[in-house]
Amino acid sequence: MATANTMALAAQARRRYTEALVHGLAGVVQAVDGGARELLGKRAEHGEAAKRREAATELHARASTWLHAMEDGLRQAAQQGIASVTRAGDLPRPGVSSSARMGKLSLVDDDTIEREILSSRLALAVMDRASWEFTDLRSRVTMLEGREELDTHDLLRSHVLARVVIDAWRTSGLGLEPWRTLQPVLHEEFAALVEEGYHETNHWLVERRVLPEVDLRPFIRRTRSAGLAGSTVVSSVRAGLGGVAEETRLMTRGAPLPPRGSDHAEAVLGRLNKLVGRQLPEFAQTAGRPASPGLTAAIGEAQLGLQRRFRPSAAGAEAVVTTPALLEDLYQRKQALKQAASTPVERATIEIVALLFQSILMEERIPAAVRVWFARLQMPTLRVAVGEPDFFATVDHPARRLIDRMGACVMGFDTSARAVGDALEKEIKRVVQVVEAYPDTGRRVFQTVLTEFEKFLEHYFKNENEATRKGVSLAQQVEQRETLAIQYTIELRKMLESVPVQEGVRQFLFQVWADVLAMTAVKFGAQADETKAMKRAAADLIWSAGAKVSREERAEVIRRLPPLLKTLREGMAGAGLVPEKQDEHIRTLNNSLAAAFTAKAAAIPTERLEELMERLETLEELLPEAGDVQIDESMVLDLSGHDTGDLEVVSEGGSMPTPAMLAWARELQVGTWYMLDYRNRNEAVQLAWQGLRKQLTLFVSPAGRGILFQQQRLASFLQAGLLLPAQDEALTVRATRSALAKLDVDPSRLMS
Repeated sequence: MATANTMALAAQARRRYTEALVHGLAGVVQAVDGGARELLGKRAEHGEAAKRREAATELHARASTWLHAMEDGLRQAAQQGIASVTRAGDLPRPGVSSSARMGKLSLVDDDTIEREILSSRLALAVMDRASWEFTDLRSRVTMLEGREELDTHDLLRSHVLARVVIDAWRTSGLGLEPWRTLQPVLHEEFAALVEEGYHETNHWLVERRVLPEVDLRPFIRRTRSAGLAGSTVVSSVRAGLGGVAEETRLMTRGAPLPPRGSDHAEAVLGRLNKLVGRQLPEFAQTAGRPASPGLTAAIGEAQLGLQRRFRPSAAGAEAVVTTPALLEDLYQRKQALKQAASTPVERATIEIVALLFQSILMEERIPAAVRVWFARLQMPTLRVAVGEPDFFATVDHPARRLIDRMGACVMGFDTSARAVGDALEKEIKRVVQVVEAYPDTGRRVFQTVLTEFEKFLEHYFKNENEATRKGVSLAQQVEQRETLAIQYTIELRKMLESVPVQEGVRQFLFQVWADVLAMTAVKFGAQADETKAMKRAAADLIWSAGAKVSREERAEVIRRLPPLLKTLREGMAGAGLVPEKQDEHIRTLNNSLAAAFTAKAAAIPTERLEELMERLETLEELLPEAGDVQIDESMVLDLSGHDTGDLEVVSEGGSMPTPAMLAWARELQVGTWYMLDYRNRNEAVQLAWQGLRKQLTLFVSPAGRGILFQQQRLASFLQAGLLLPAQDEALTVRATRSALAKLDVDPSRLMS
C-alpha cells in the first residue's frame, strides 16, 4: 500500500527525471546542430543538398528558441500534465479526425496529422533504445504509488516527451521538412537523453533500496561508443548554447548485451496478454476457438481485395504502393472486419493484429518493393491469430518466425544504398502467395514455407546473389582446406606413431605438409597428379630422414635431394608460405637429413616404408568424417596473411568472450544484417554463410567483400561491440511493443 513517504519518493523521482531531461536539452540541441552541419559536408543530390542547407540554416537560427520552448514545455508537463495527447503512434485517416469514427465529422489539418506521425516515430525510437530502463523505472514508481500502471499522460512515458519536443519545434518556427531531414540524429540524441534520464533515476531509487533486486540491465548497458568493455568512462562535457552551464556525467559501461532474446520477447508478449486481459478477461479462455462464420467470410473477402489491389500490372510490373496507401487500406479493412466480428475477443484480435502490421509497414528499413508482400500477410496472420491461442503467447509460432526471418533479410542499415535482389524478392512473393493459397491449414503452411525459406537462403547466397556468391565459394574453400588439413594431420599422426622419424621431420609433416596436401587437394582434387606428387614427397622425406649407413644409400639421398627440396618449396609456396618461412623450414629439414648421414637417426625398415607409401596413396579413404573435425582457430589464423580483395580472414581484434557471447555467436542466422567495425572501416555487412557446426562464419558487404570469422573470434567481436546487429530484437517483437504503447494510451480501442 502506498504511504505518504512512498508517494513523496515517487514524486521526487519524477522531479529528478524531469530535471535530468531539462539539463540535458542544451547538449541535445548542440549535438543536433552539429549533426546538421555534418550533413552539409556529405555528398547528396541537388534536391537533398538544398533540404540539408535549409534545415541547418533554420535550426541554427532558432535553436535557442527551441531549447527554451522545450524546457518550458517539460516543466509545465511535469506540473500540470498534457491534457490532450493524441494517441501515440495512431495514424488518423488523412483529413478526418478520430472523432469522425464516433459520428462527428470534423476536419483535421495535414500539419496536425504530420506532427502526430513524427511524434509517434520519435516515441518509438526512444523506446527502441530505452525500453529496459523504462520497464525497471515503471516497476519502481508503480510499486511506490501502489498502482498497476502509470497514467496515460505521465511524463515518464516517451510519447509525452515526444509531444513536448514536436510542439516546441513548431512553436519556435521550425518546419516539419527540416525535422524529416534531421530525423536520424534527432532520434539518436533524444533516445540517448531519455535512456540516461531513466538510468540516473533508477540508480537514485536503487540507492534508496527501491526494488534493488530488479534485473537492472541499465547498469550493464550498450552505449553509442561501445567497444572498451568493462571500463568506466566520463562522458564529454556538453556545453549549452549561449553559455549554458556545463554538465558532466559518469556512466558505467559494460560489454554489449546480446540482442534481446526469447526472455525479452516472452516478457513483451506477457505484458500484452496482461493488458488485454484487464479489458477482456475472457481473452485467454476464448482464444483458439474457430472464427465466427461472418468473420471468416470477411477475412477471405479482405484477402481477395488485397490481392486485387496490389497485383502486378498487365505488363508484368509489380504494383508500386506508398506506405500511406497501405496504411489507409489497412484501416479501412480493419473497420470492415470489426463490423463482421461477432465477439469482443474477435474485435480485440483484429485490433492487435492491425496494430502489429501498422508498425511493420511503417518500418522505414523495409524496402518499398517488398513492403506490399508484408501487407498481404496480414489476413493469413489474422486468421491464425483468431484460431490458434499460442500466437499471442509464444515467440516461436511459425507465423511470427517467418515474418521475423524475412524482415531480418531485407532490413539493413541503409535501404537507399542497396536493393533487395530479384531472387530474394521473388521468393518472398512466392512464400506469401503460398500462404494465401492455403487458408485453412493454420500454422502448418507457415511452418512449411519457413523451412523452404531457410533452404532458399542457403542456396541464394551461395549461387544467386552476385555480392555474396564469390565470397561464399572462397569461404567454403577455406573450410574445406582447414578440415582436410586437420584430417590429414590426424591420419599422419596415426601412420607415424610407431615409425622412428626425426622430430623435425615429424613436426614439419604435421604442421606444414598436412596443410600443403589439403591445399593441393582443394585446388586440383585428391586424385590429381599434383596431389600425388605431394604425397610422394612426404614418403621421400620420411625415407631420406632415416639413418643411411651405406655409401649407396647416401648417394641415393644426394641424388633425390634437389628435386625433393624443389617439390617441398613448390608445395609450401602453393599453400601461401612466404619465402622466409620456407627457408626456415628447409633449414630445419637439412639438420634432420644431416643427422641421417651421420647415422644418428634410427633406421626405418624397407617394408615399413612401403606400407607407409601405400597408405599415403589411399590417404583420403582413411580420413575421419568432416563433421567430427573441430577447426582450431590457430590454423585459421595462419591464413590471415593471404587475404585478397574478395576475402579477409579476421585474425585480430575483439576481447575475451564470455560463454554468453559464444552462445550468441552460434545463434546468428544467415541473411541478417550487422554493422562491422574492422580495419578502420565501419560498414554494413550481411551474414551470408556458416560452415560445419558454425565454426566459420562469412559476412559480405554490399560491394561483395567477404569477411570470414572463426567462431571464437566472432564472439570476441560481439563482446567488444565491434559487430552490432541491425536489429536488437525481432520485427514482430518490436511491432508488439509499438502496439503496447498505443494500447497503453487508449485501451478502449480493443472494444470499439
